[in-house]
Amino acid sequence: MSESQRFPVAAHTLAYLAHRNACSRESAVSSSVLAASIPTNPVVIRRMTTLLAKAGLVATCSGAAGGAWLLKPPEEILLNEVLRAVNGCAHLGSAPIGAEGCPVSQAIPRAINTAMELANKAASEALSTVTVADLLRPAAAPSCVGEKIPV
Repeated sequence: MSESQRFPVAAHTLAYLAHRNACSRESAVSSSVLAASIPTNPVVIRRMTTLLAKAGLVATCSGAAGGAWLLKPPEEILLNEVLRAVNGCAHLGSAPIGAEGCPVSQAIPRAINTAMELANKAASEALSTVTVADLLRPAAAPSCVGEKIPV
């Protein structure tokens, strides 16, 4: 999965688990069911749930009866936690090391990294006001293509 898809797939995964009320091992949702919802490959979902589990947002169990479930109520899972779980705005990239002796090349990596830190901070601050439960509210789902999603 590309870095740019990590956050949307993670948010979708958590929202689907909340929708299914998957909050215990007994109510776990399999990677194939999650993958059908997104749609993507179950392997992508297993990789994603591994990241979410490391962040303490979900638990997983492997095997034929395996799956994932939420460790916290959806009202308590902030989207900035989800962003952090998938390594922030890393999908925006990083500046390559500049050419030796070029004043622009020498300054750009530091400037880009500073800008990336600001973008990550701004994204995190904005997402700290939205929960996984908010994603499931009817007002969050646009009724027609092109409609803005209120946050």
